[in-house]
Amino acid sequence: MIKSIISDLGPWSWWILALILMGLEILAPGTFFLWFGISAFIIGTISLAMGAESTFWVWQTQVIGFLVLSLVTALFARRYMNKVRTEDEGELRLNQRGAQLIGRTAVVNQAILQGQGRVRIGESTWRVTGPDLPEGSMVRIIAADGGTLIVEPVERTAG
Repeated sequence: MIKSIISDLGPWSWWILALILMGLEILAPGTFFLWFGISAFIIGTISLAMGAESTFWVWQTQVIGFLVLSLVTALFARRYMNKVRTEDEGELRLNQRGAQLIGRTAVVNQAILQGQGRVRIGESTWRVTGPDLPEGSMVRIIAADGGTLIVEPVERTAG
């Protein structure tokens, strides 16, 4: 059955399969069928370039090439998507303003007593928890817990 479809349609069978797979991607998005569709398109292009009379590029070689290429593109896409996802981590914190401040330094504007105080960052003041420190001390934000920032003292170096 596969042999007759591939031989009757020739290289166009792969392009038809590519369109079907990409259509499935539109109906069921998730970048799953996309990579198989791209693989089918590539195999169809190779088949068109090789010609129908090729003794090497028979239907079995085409199917094996499709399977291998599908696996390679899916693994490449997974690695690429994971890389993009980690690079865009800052955008995931879009509505978590406190989490965006982690790593920044600030000056204590209300002394931290019994673990509670306030710092000024930009035009706003934030409630902080951390070790007791006098007003004017430099602190680094190490975490955020809701609207409260968790801080640690910054060591000043003589210079």
